[in-house]
Amino acid sequence: MNNHTSSLETSHFPVMLKEVLKIVSPFNGGKYIDCTFGAGGYSREILKIPNTNITAIDRDNHIKSLADELEKKFPKRFRFYQIKFSQLDTVSSEDVDAIIFDLGLSSIQLNNLNRGFSFKSDKRLNMEMGLNKASALDAINNLSEIDLKSVIKFLGDEKEASKIAKNIVKSRNDKKITKTSDLVKIIEKSKKKNFSKKINPCTKTFQALRIFVNKEISELINGVIKATKRLKPGGKILVVTFHSIEDKIVKYFFNNFSKNRSRPSRYFPENKIEEITLFEEYRNKVLRPTKREIDLNNRSRSAKLRYATRSKSEFKYPQKLIDKFKNYLDLESVNV
Repeated sequence: MNNHTSSLETSHFPVMLKEVLKIVSPFNGGKYIDCTFGAGGYSREILKIPNTNITAIDRDNHIKSLADELEKKFPKRFRFYQIKFSQLDTVSSEDVDAIIFDLGLSSIQLNNLNRGFSFKSDKRLNMEMGLNKASALDAINNLSEIDLKSVIKFLGDEKEASKIAKNIVKSRNDKKITKTSDLVKIIEKSKKKNFSKKINPCTKTFQALRIFVNKEISELINGVIKATKRLKPGGKILVVTFHSIEDKIVKYFFNNFSKNRSRPSRYFPENKIEEITLFEEYRNKVLRPTKREIDLNNRSRSAKLRYATRSKSEFKYPQKLIDKFKNYLDLESVNV
C-alpha cells in the first residue's frame, strides 16, 4: 500500500503551486477547501503551516488512500469527501478563506491506461472520473450520429466532427466499439492526413467525450457558484483551467459579477434586471506556468490561473451564468 501511495504522489505535480500559495496566503492559518484533491499537492503544502484547516473533495475513488493518509496525519485539520463539485454544499457550512479548483485530468488519471483517458491505451473505453452515470463506451455506442457530432464539435472544437461521428456510427453498426485503441483508429481514419505535429489527431475528440461523460461544464458552473457562497468577505476563489471552454466560463463569471464589470452605454435602455455583485474589482490578469515549470511538467503548458476576491455583498444566485452557457448545459444533459 505504501509503495502504491508513493507512486501516486510522485506521478502528479500540483500546477502553479507557488502562485496558488501566494494568492491563498495561508501563512497565518485559516480554513480552505481543495476542490480537486488529486494527489493532495495543494492540501499538503497548506497543512505544513500551523493553524490551517483543509476540507478536500474529489470524485475520484482511486486517490482515497492518499486522502486517508492525510486524515490520519492531521485528524483535526483535514477532512476528505468523495463528492462532485455540484455537491459542495453538502459539506460543512462554515465560511472559508479560499477555495481552489485545479480542473482537467490529473497525471494519476492519465497514466492509468485501464481508465481509457490516454490515446496509448488498449483497454476498455471508459474516461470516468468517478461518480458517473455513463462512460465513453456508452456515449460512443448509444448517442445518435447528430448528438455525437454536436458533442465532438462543440465540446472539443473539432472541425471534422461530422466525419468522425459518421465513421463511429458506421463502425459500431458492424461491431460494438469497446476499446480505446479502436476509437483512436476510427478518429485517425476520419481526420485529414496532414496531422499537426503539435497536437495528436485524437485530442479534441477525446476531450469532448471526457467532458460529456463527466458533465464537466455543469460541474464547473455549479461548483464555482456554490464555492462563492462559501467564501468569507475578502476570501479568494482560484481556478486553474486547461481548455478554452473552462477558461471562458471562469472569465465570464469573474468579469460579470464583480464591482468593475463593464456596463452598457448610457444611450441604451436602462436594464431593469438587478445587477449582482459577488466579487471585488476583478483585474482579469491570467497567470501561466513559468518555462521552468513547463520543462518539469509538460502537461502544465496549457494551464491558466484566474482568481477573484469575494465582496461583502450578500450572496445572490447568478442566474446569468447559467443562461450564458445554456447551450453547453443542454448538450451535456443529452441522454445516453
